[in-house]
Amino acid sequence: MRFSIGIPRVTVQRQMNIRPLLEARSACDPRPSWTVLFLKGYSLLSKETPDLRRAYIKFPFHQLYEYPESVASVAHEREHEGERIVLLSKIKGPEQRPIPELEKLIREARSLPIGEIKDFRRSLKLARAPALLRWSMMWLGLNLAKRRGHYFGTFQFSVYSGLGAESLNPLTPLTTLLNYSPIDADGTVTVRIHYDHRVMDGASIARALERFEKILNGEITDEVRGLPQAGKPAGISIAGTAP
Repeated sequence: MRFSIGIPRVTVQRQMNIRPLLEARSACDPRPSWTVLFLKGYSLLSKETPDLRRAYIKFPFHQLYEYPESVASVAHEREHEGERIVLLSKIKGPEQRPIPELEKLIREARSLPIGEIKDFRRSLKLARAPALLRWSMMWLGLNLAKRRGHYFGTFQFSVYSGLGAESLNPLTPLTTLLNYSPIDADGTVTVRIHYDHRVMDGASIARALERFEKILNGEITDEVRGLPQAGKPAGISIAGTAP
């Protein structure tokens, strides 16, 4: 919160129709999670859109730094010491990973004991540090260009659509944060990118969202059709299945 609140953050949204992906997912057994499908789609978008892999860095001087690949920072609600808290797990190069591998990583972050997940242990250790030390370590981590991606990721993914809700003004210290509304039965969904205005402008994000819709209905849908499907072995596609 401390490092997010000072960022000039702007939101651009687009209403999409992802019916082809909805139908392909409905035919799968088991169905891949929407989190994984959007996560991989956004990573493919970032691969071809350099702006989404850039960050505003203040040390040793103010500059824009471009990362060679994406590192996703995914928010998870977990229970710790009797309370619900939000912890972040990172996935390096999600655009290079198949959907089942991403599914496994997300499932482990949501279900394994917190102490078994390195990212979670590091976050809790940092949270226990004295405020001045914690703030100094956070500032350095966010402003040492090569280490920023390693410690914090290049983009954040945080959604509440599974709870029937959506966040309109989320905060993050990263360049972009992706979220989306609940998905209607006909495949209609509102997708938002919240971005650091120091790194890019709204027109770039608007074009990126248009391309994102095509990726979800194209590359991601094609990969989903190759997953195991109800009554069919892997590799056999079913097109036009009703949701």
